[in-house]
Amino acid sequence: MSAPDLSTEFLSLPLANPLMNASGVWCTRVAELEALLDSAAGAMVTKSCTLTRRDGNPEPRYRTLTGPGLAGSLNSMGLPNEGHGYYLDYAAQHDYEQKPLFFSVSGLTLDDNLTIVAAARDAVLPVQLELNLSCPNVPGKAQPAYDFAAMDELVTEVASAYRRPFGVKLPPYFDFAHFDAAAEILNRHDHLAWVTCINSVGNALVIDTANESTVIRPKDGFGGLGGDYVLPIALANVNAFHRRCPGKVIIGCGGVRSGEHVFQHLLAGATLVQVGTALYEEGLGVFSRLNRELARLMESKGYSRIADFQGALRTL
Repeated sequence: MSAPDLSTEFLSLPLANPLMNASGVWCTRVAELEALLDSAAGAMVTKSCTLTRRDGNPEPRYRTLTGPGLAGSLNSMGLPNEGHGYYLDYAAQHDYEQKPLFFSVSGLTLDDNLTIVAAARDAVLPVQLELNLSCPNVPGKAQPAYDFAAMDELVTEVASAYRRPFGVKLPPYFDFAHFDAAAEILNRHDHLAWVTCINSVGNALVIDTANESTVIRPKDGFGGLGGDYVLPIALANVNAFHRRCPGKVIIGCGGVRSGEHVFQHLLAGATLVQVGTALYEEGLGVFSRLNRELARLMESKGYSRIADFQGALRTL
């Protein structure tokens, strides 16, 4: 048997493999984006951008977490980014033949989002615009995706303004009623082509027992939880929206540290799989390792291509 074929497609765009970075990791500055372009990732996404440059929250705002057999992270970055114009300037010179580029938007108000979306539309670039509805770490700003009326208004306004396929990044949901309510909104919009699940699990608290303190500074120590700790939650959301949104592509994100985790996201219904904490901790070499591990697992199971098992999760 020849080596498994890891190539895939996203909205008819060919990708060498299903891996990409999670927004926020290796994507804030042009040098990082250029390194991502040369990496073994199949696609890439920019840092979620606001209308103008932001420094983000005070340090320390990221903490590596370890436990028995676990690796993860807690962060409260607060959307540090260079402003939307910086990333559109990069998008104008990006090599789209080498790999697709996703442009992540996280305006702090509806008007900010519409201004950024209009700029992206008018730039007439082949970027894949993604609306981040799920940043949990900006003090005083609620996540739009937890307010279904606000989410509906924002998606409706963006769909009307952009007039091209776009996607959304969602926070984790924890109740079937919320899966249903979110999916009902998403399914009303034909231009909404994909759904990314999930952003970090918001407002977790990690305590340093020795120092009897929090481990990060912003928001009194509350931050977004990532890594191994969130894998089952991410898989649940991927599968829930795969089932509820049959006309949308699902991008999986959360807890990916091995080729087996990539396989699980694909099996649950993801088409692409993002890597966040593991990329932050390991660097760009993580993509080559994950591709090798995924190929070995597929070979051991007799799968020659991703389509052989993608979305085919069995239930008991």
